[in-house]
Amino acid sequence: MRLHIKVLGAALLLAFAGSALAQSRNPHVDLKETRLGNGLRVITVEDHNAPVIAVNVTYNVGSRNEKPGRTGFAHLFEHMMFQGSENVGKAEHFMLVLNNGGTMNGTTNEDRTNYFEAMPANQLELALFLEADRMRSLAVTQENLDNQRNAVQEERRIGLDNAAYGKSGEVQQELMYDNFGYKHDTVGSMDDLNAASVEDVKAFFKMYYAPNNATLTVVGDFKTPEALALVKRLFEAIPRQPDPPAFDPTEPEQKAERRTSVDDVLARAYRVAIAYKTVAGNTPDFYALQVLGSVLGGGGGGGFGGGGGGGSSRLNQKLSRDKQLVTNASSAAREARGVGGFYITATPRRGVDTKDLEAAIYEEVARLQKEPIADWELQKAKSGARRSRLAEFARSRQHDWPVRGLLRRSKSHQYPDR
Repeated sequence: MRLHIKVLGAALLLAFAGSALAQSRNPHVDLKETRLGNGLRVITVEDHNAPVIAVNVTYNVGSRNEKPGRTGFAHLFEHMMFQGSENVGKAEHFMLVLNNGGTMNGTTNEDRTNYFEAMPANQLELALFLEADRMRSLAVTQENLDNQRNAVQEERRIGLDNAAYGKSGEVQQELMYDNFGYKHDTVGSMDDLNAASVEDVKAFFKMYYAPNNATLTVVGDFKTPEALALVKRLFEAIPRQPDPPAFDPTEPEQKAERRTSVDDVLARAYRVAIAYKTVAGNTPDFYALQVLGSVLGGGGGGGFGGGGGGGSSRLNQKLSRDKQLVTNASSAAREARGVGGFYITATPRRGVDTKDLEAAIYEEVARLQKEPIADWELQKAKSGARRSRLAEFARSRQHDWPVRGLLRRSKSHQYPDR
């Protein structure tokens, strides 16, 4: 089947932005910030409600920092970081955390890479030791590189190359952006992954996985002076490195619509995907766009995802129930430190022309531009956001995620844009 992708340059006009923001409340988090001599930024938040702790290390590097011909390095490192270090054997990180009643993982996107553990409170030193040891002495060897390169390539085969609609997001990003930092997929290309050498990987590690390019967040049942003493003992001797080169997020102005079609032999139905270039995160318009994603198509992540719109969203009501044009439709805003995006995706029913579906979507977009959303729609979006945030706090394995989200969104607690 064929996927129709369209990219528009202008952001939507949001008549309800002011009311959405005026009624919001910022949760209070009693965080303390410390900067070590080597540049490591440390955030501590005591929370004695449960005997657990969460440790997170966020490195200020993502796929946006990659160069042409060397894509996939940020994501490859997410895998490499579990292959052992000077005092931790291959895959021992997993065993030590799990055998002590904890959970752990890592994630990568365009703007950052992070690693986290949630463990019983009496295992704080272990969690910090594991993170410090791999920051200081990751085992970058040909064997580990080959092993994890194969794992990443298999991940690409499963999630992109051999999945229905799998290539659609990659094609859309390539069409949408001119700035290479956001133009390519985080997983990288097969050719670039094959070309990666041990020397390339060591240079990437030295440049970006340095204490002066990282933030350590510790949340949970501990006493701050004792936790900071542990942090200093384990991390402060790790040498600082030269600051990485600054990333320029500038995106040239788009002058006209961009459109393409993708032939996908694995897809069993057509799909229409529309994207608008929007604003960076941590701005009033971005939060309004999150509300819009919930109201228009049910949301899809971020602060206003997870149930704000759903079956009562406008696209579902108009395109599915009233006009019976689609089997599903959704919309969501994507947060980025550079130019963000607002995405609308719809799968037409059998026999429906994609041109008719596209026209119906634009009718709903035009209605949003002309008419403010109803009070009940706004309240439902907010309720969905609150429920999602409470669910984050309730999951102990993500104990520090809400704090890191607040830090990312706070103007006084951001990385410099580099």
